[in-house]
Amino acid sequence: MKSFISSVFEDVQSKHQSFDNLIFVLPSQRACVFLKEEILEKTQGTFFLPKIISIENYIQELADINLIDATQLLFEFYTIYQQKIPKENRESFDAFSQWATIALHDFNEIDSYLVNATQFFSNLRDVKKLDEWFQDKKPSQMAINYLQFFEYLAVLYEALYEKLKNNKFGYQGLIYKEATNNLEFYINNNKSNHFIFVGFNALNKAEETIFQELLNNNLASVYWDANESFFEKSNEAGFFLRKYKREWAYYQKNLFLWDNNEISIQKNINLIGAPKNITQIKYVGELLSNIENFSKTALVLADENLLTLTLNSLPNNVKNINITMGYPLKDIPLSNLFDALFKLHLNQHKFNKEAEQLFYYKDVLSVLNNPFLNKLNGSILQKLIAEIKSKNSIFLSADMLKKYISANEVTQISTVFSLFYFSTSIKEVIKRCIDLINALKNHTEGVEKEYLYRFFTIFQQLQTLNATYNHITDLKSLNLFYTQILRTEKLSFQGEPMQGLQLMGMLETRALDFETVIITSVNEGILPGGKNDFSFIPYDVKKYFGLPTYQEKDAIFSYHFQRLLYRVKNIYLIYNTESDGYGSGEKSRFLTQLEINNPNITKTIISPKVQHTIFPILQIDKTPEMMQKLQAVFTKGISPSALATYIYNPVKFYEQRVLEIYEEDEVEETIAVNTMGSVIHEVLEDLYKPFIDGYLSKENIAEMQINKYDLLVKYFEKYYEKGNIETGKNKLIFEVCKNHIKRFLNQELQLLKQKKQLKIIALEKGLSAEINIEGINFPIKLKGIVDRIDELDGVTRIIDYKTGKVEAKDLKITDFSVLGSDYKYTKPLQVMLYSFLFSEENGGNFSRPVEAGIISFKNLNSGFLKMNFSEKRGATESLISQENMDPFLTELKRIISEILNPKIPFIQNQNLPF
Repeated sequence: MKSFISSVFEDVQSKHQSFDNLIFVLPSQRACVFLKEEILEKTQGTFFLPKIISIENYIQELADINLIDATQLLFEFYTIYQQKIPKENRESFDAFSQWATIALHDFNEIDSYLVNATQFFSNLRDVKKLDEWFQDKKPSQMAINYLQFFEYLAVLYEALYEKLKNNKFGYQGLIYKEATNNLEFYINNNKSNHFIFVGFNALNKAEETIFQELLNNNLASVYWDANESFFEKSNEAGFFLRKYKREWAYYQKNLFLWDNNEISIQKNINLIGAPKNITQIKYVGELLSNIENFSKTALVLADENLLTLTLNSLPNNVKNINITMGYPLKDIPLSNLFDALFKLHLNQHKFNKEAEQLFYYKDVLSVLNNPFLNKLNGSILQKLIAEIKSKNSIFLSADMLKKYISANEVTQISTVFSLFYFSTSIKEVIKRCIDLINALKNHTEGVEKEYLYRFFTIFQQLQTLNATYNHITDLKSLNLFYTQILRTEKLSFQGEPMQGLQLMGMLETRALDFETVIITSVNEGILPGGKNDFSFIPYDVKKYFGLPTYQEKDAIFSYHFQRLLYRVKNIYLIYNTESDGYGSGEKSRFLTQLEINNPNITKTIISPKVQHTIFPILQIDKTPEMMQKLQAVFTKGISPSALATYIYNPVKFYEQRVLEIYEEDEVEETIAVNTMGSVIHEVLEDLYKPFIDGYLSKENIAEMQINKYDLLVKYFEKYYEKGNIETGKNKLIFEVCKNHIKRFLNQELQLLKQKKQLKIIALEKGLSAEINIEGINFPIKLKGIVDRIDELDGVTRIIDYKTGKVEAKDLKITDFSVLGSDYKYTKPLQVMLYSFLFSEENGGNFSRPVEAGIISFKNLNSGFLKMNFSEKRGATESLISQENMDPFLTELKRIISEILNPKIPFIQNQNLPF
């Protein structure tokens, strides 16, 4: 297959004996590289290469104006805005930047298409006035401001144009317009040169003017990359080419240079539908893994946002790759560090904590956990993070953080602490960011150093621009600019352009040909791009002044698509079948057209293989060392909660009791359930403690009602250290706790009003006892803390408080052999174990009536929920006796024997209840 560039060069070679006066102009820098390679291949001997230049650089030469950076352009525009707009109507830089980029895009189009600006803005104003036709109504202030905005646009355009032109800088449209103004002078000074334009299609008005003038003066040749099908009226891809052939005066007498040789290539066309972007890219990886030689292979990303995903999905056989697209700065890990740093200080302002120099803990953790910052001294930072979580402070100052570590450690991470002290001077803030990058550069290598250098240039650029224009007055504006640069700027890739896989966007394919092409995201809204217009200019005004609309843009995409596939042997077109926020799910109409024209096309719908992986059940065999540890645990004392953990999941019991691994502390921004439970337990203990060994009176309960608030505050401060209980959810939780205790005390009062005798025997009573189990050669110590033991009308009650919801049915049990089989029976296990420990401490008999149960604060209306041993429905049998204690002990010993049996491994519970 002969490529378009190869055909062009052969034709030029046949017409020109020397290259000395030839200047080749191509659509892109990539096409220039391919042409150079073609010349080297086709030409022998020693010679000077002809000048080869991209259209963008050529126009800058013609205009003698340099392209301005997008960020600098915005700064210049704001300077003009301040000069031309009355002070009372001016917006802040934040608000201005939201619409300025749209206005600059429109200015660019107006100039590129050589529109008469005066006439254009006059028409635009009139159209907007018609849109806001008020008749007899008085216009609102918003409507007046809206119309005034379009009045100002003309003024801003003229002023910006003149300033940039005088400074020899400009946006692309301005450069094109000035190039046409310089055209006569340029032609007179280049009579000896011959310009060869290769592979163009959709030209703006300025380009059309330049091309035609050079053609009419016999100073140029234009090679159009097209075939017969492009000149069929029904084919939108040839819209521009047909127009040029029909309307340009030069082509009324001269040949239209295009590739009219019919190419007979057996095409292998594959249409592949894939759900989601990830499946598309993973399938691309599979296709590439089956290709041996990538020298004539192109992977085209119609949606360039998939670049990061693509780079992470390339197979190992892709050794060399040439990427025309830059890597988005927003996807570089280093960007997160400065995002977190700016958020740290912006949220300080948001929470009104600047005077106290306090920072929100989540923002602090986000900064301290950053992997780049951890390269400085990660062990100290992780120690600091652990301290923050243990102290439970919602807001932190740098001075507080310094107290969590030693003075020597503070010195070692002084760079990190300096980040908490931002000056009000933006100049100093930018310098602090540059200093941080300099501190990190000695701790990074490879591509990370490239990241640092790119961000170093960003902050240097911001520093220079602000020194010149002084528009960044606060951190919010700096963050806005930083974010905008991240969105628009990219990290360029370097590589050998002619080797390996070519990874490019759709526009970079202009004038290039390959044997194998893979295109992703061939969906409506992406290829072609749809009707989304980033403009203030209405459709009708665009049509009238000859500005491009979505129709012209569709024709451009259609041309690129058809041209790219013209000389290709193997074509893989992949589209997203899913209807979601990342693609319409509707395949492109280009594919439908391709199907109609190629009946033998291969169509496939793929989906990822969902493999049912059966994970082996985690099983941990008991080693002699583990048995020694278990013996130590059971000798020291085993509690009901530990046994409940074993019943819930034996592996979790192993982690906690054998390995001593517990869940990491986290900062409680909202009071946790266990904190709430601890507070209620402590408050009730303090309230009832003065009345131990005595009978309660109504006056005692009234006294408790008075004291409850102060005790609640005291214990919330203890368990919820430095937490805020005055606002938000925490205030609600505090009130819920207060209400629980109030209702509970009222319930106690009702008992006393019924003339019942209530005596407090013990609170938070620690109980323990040793038992011997057959087959275990050491005594087992059982222990537990009973929340309350009292006596009501002669019946001893063993009570456990629960802040969660417990119902009477949860404490009904007739068969104790089920205790160890299901976690739902752990509440009866707990209160029965407390009953056993109590009986052991009191002589091991049940001569006096004893009941055991739970008071549930979420079910206070049910009162004291007792153990119920009755087998009859609706009946109650609540007294603890030896008759029901013996089967309980049998099951308890069985559970303990199972834990201490070296032949029974710890096996993961596959059906965890929660």
